Amino acid sequence: MNPPDTPALDEADLQALLDTVRRFAVERVRPNLDAWEAAGEIPRGLYQEAAQLGLLGLGYPEHLGGTPASWRVRNAFSQTLARHGTSGGLMASLFSLNIGLPPLLAHGTPELQAEVIPPVLRGERIAALGITEPGGGSDVAALRTTARREGDDYVIDGEKVFITSGVRADWVTLAVRTDTHHKGPGGVSMIVVPMDRPGISRTALQKMGWHCSDTAHLRFDGVRVPVRYRLGEEGAGFRMIMSNFNGERLAMSAMALGFAQACHDEALDWARQRQTFGAALVERQVIRHKLMDMRMRIESTQAWVDAVTARADAGEAGVPPQGRPKAEQPPWGAATHAQQGSVGANSDWVAHVCLLKNHATQTMQFCADAAVQILGGMGYMRGTASERIYREVKVMMIGGGAEEIMKELAARQSGL
Repeated sequence: MNPPDTPALDEADLQALLDTVRRFAVERVRPNLDAWEAAGEIPRGLYQEAAQLGLLGLGYPEHLGGTPASWRVRNAFSQTLARHGTSGGLMASLFSLNIGLPPLLAHGTPELQAEVIPPVLRGERIAALGITEPGGGSDVAALRTTARREGDDYVIDGEKVFITSGVRADWVTLAVRTDTHHKGPGGVSMIVVPMDRPGISRTALQKMGWHCSDTAHLRFDGVRVPVRYRLGEEGAGFRMIMSNFNGERLAMSAMALGFAQACHDEALDWARQRQTFGAALVERQVIRHKLMDMRMRIESTQAWVDAVTARADAGEAGVPPQGRPKAEQPPWGAATHAQQGSVGANSDWVAHVCLLKNHATQTMQFCADAAVQILGGMGYMRGTASERIYREVKVMMIGGGAEEIMKELAARQSGL
């Protein structure tokens, strides 16, 4: 079952899409990854290439230049690109729009949507999300970046850190505190900030992994943004953030599964080719058992991803794939990041998303470690997919909500 206005693709259409994704990964991404990693960014032209293939607009309404798609289609796309592209940095950077635009799509005015979204889907502009602050981490309700009203403008002061695509973003959907007298989630709002405004500075950050994803520390010093760039009402930002997180976590689960498969693919191929003591490595029982341990975790994760995705497409996520909120939503009370899930979402579904993210990233971690061990010395060398994924797994286990936060949120959503 798909939400309204989200037509289902038949199997032939879906297979054609995934074939396109595989070709893009194998022909355009893989040969250039080492150069992009060294450069610390992907070329801006790659956004337009992906847009021309219809990859950036997947899941967005047609009137804004997108292609409506179910969670099943979007997750199959993410899993395939992760498996064959083998770079979390590429996916984080190229698709930062998928965390930056959904709040705008769900809560922005038609005029603001028309101004921001189509150029991003065409690959002409880059969109990002600005939530995390120095010293804040997962405690979204404690954010300190302020936006005070002065006539028809907000004046923004504060900092954001670990912002994916932050170095080059043209638009950042920013979490701010519009009510400085309210210390909880009720004082949080969301504003889409054009990043060419005076008073904005950006510092590139160096990371363990995701080397081809530009990541920034942003500073806002008296940045003036028109009130019309606010999303929804003042003080409604916290629930927008929580809704956004659930979609991000489900997508990250599909990506983690794809990366685990990439590690298994590379390890299996190496084991079949590598000769030791007169026989292929795969003929050693200990290696076959490692490969089966990897496959066991991959298969269980695949089943869980499919089940949670099907429930999202049945409406349990509360927010359809195209980002439009349901007409009826329950009241939103004071809460912390660890206490609430998506507005309108089935609480059991939210719990499953949290636990699935943990399970999927742990599968990725296990498979990356096992693959590096099977590859031996080659697994420690730059240029192998397993080495890159090994370095990238930790950010997948932290980003979008750390494991500990996921467990606590899942427990609370389960009534514990």
